[in-house]
Amino acid sequence: MIILNGKRISEKIFRNLKKEIKEKRLQLKLAVILVGDDPVSEIFIKEKEKTCQRIGISFELFEFSSNISETELKGKIKGIVNNPENSGIVIQLPLSENFNTQEILNLIPPGKDVDVLSEESTEKFREGSLKILPPVVEGIKKLLEEYKISVKNKKIVLVGAGKLVGKPLSVWLSRENADFSVVDKKTEDISSFTKKADIIISGVGKSKLITGEMVKEGAVLIDAGTSCEGCKAVGDIDFESVSKKAGYITPVPGGVGPLTVVCLLENLMKLNK
Repeated sequence: MIILNGKRISEKIFRNLKKEIKEKRLQLKLAVILVGDDPVSEIFIKEKEKTCQRIGISFELFEFSSNISETELKGKIKGIVNNPENSGIVIQLPLSENFNTQEILNLIPPGKDVDVLSEESTEKFREGSLKILPPVVEGIKKLLEEYKISVKNKKIVLVGAGKLVGKPLSVWLSRENADFSVVDKKTEDISSFTKKADIIISGVGKSKLITGEMVKEGAVLIDAGTSCEGCKAVGDIDFESVSKKAGYITPVPGGVGPLTVVCLLENLMKLNK
C-alpha cells in the first residue's frame, strides 16, 4: 500500500510559487469571506492564511454573523470585490440555507474567482475555455500525475456531488472521457458501486463513511472530505480498515488538503498575470 503524499507535492509547488512571487515582486492579496462559525471552515481558513504568510501573499479574513441579511451580505461582498487591492476572493462554503448560495457566489467576477464557483466561471470551465481549474480538481490531477495513476480505462466512483468536490470533478472526468459514477446520500447502497471501483474519490465530509469492506483489493482511495472529531480534522475514509486493502490512499491531514490550498494560490497567480 502506497501513501499518496499530497503534503510533499504541495511543498514543491509552493517553492516554485514563492520564487516567482519574489522574482517578479508580485503584490497579491487573498480575501476570504466567512459567514458564521463552521469549525471545518475555520480549519481551511487557517491553512490558507498560514500558506499565504509563508509564500508572500497578503491575506484578509472578512467575518460576518450568521444573522446577517442576504441583502446586507451581498452589499458587503460587492465592496470587497470592487476593492482593487483584493486580487482573489474566496467565499467559504457552506453558507447557511437562509442564503441563495449560487447568487452570492455569482458576485465574484471570473478574474477574482480563484475557487471557480460562480456560474460564469463554472461554464467557462465546463467549456474548457478557463485558464485555471477548480483547486480540488487541480490538486487531485497533480496527485494522480505524480504517482502515474491514469483515469483512463478505470472504473471511478465519486462519493458526493457537492460544489467543491463532486461537481467540479464530474466536469473534469467527463472532459477526460473517464468511466465514472456519482453516488450520494440518495444512493441506497453505495457499496455496490465502491466495491467495483478502481478509483474512489470521496468529498462528503462524513467521518469513516468508506470502510474496508466497501473497497476492492488494490483500489486507489482519494479522500477529499473533511469533518471534525474533537479538535482533529478527519476524512471520509476509515484509514485503518481501508489501508489493509488499498493499493494507494491519501491521508487526512496531509493528502488532498495541502494540495487544494496551494493550487488555490496558484490560481490566484495565474489570474493576476
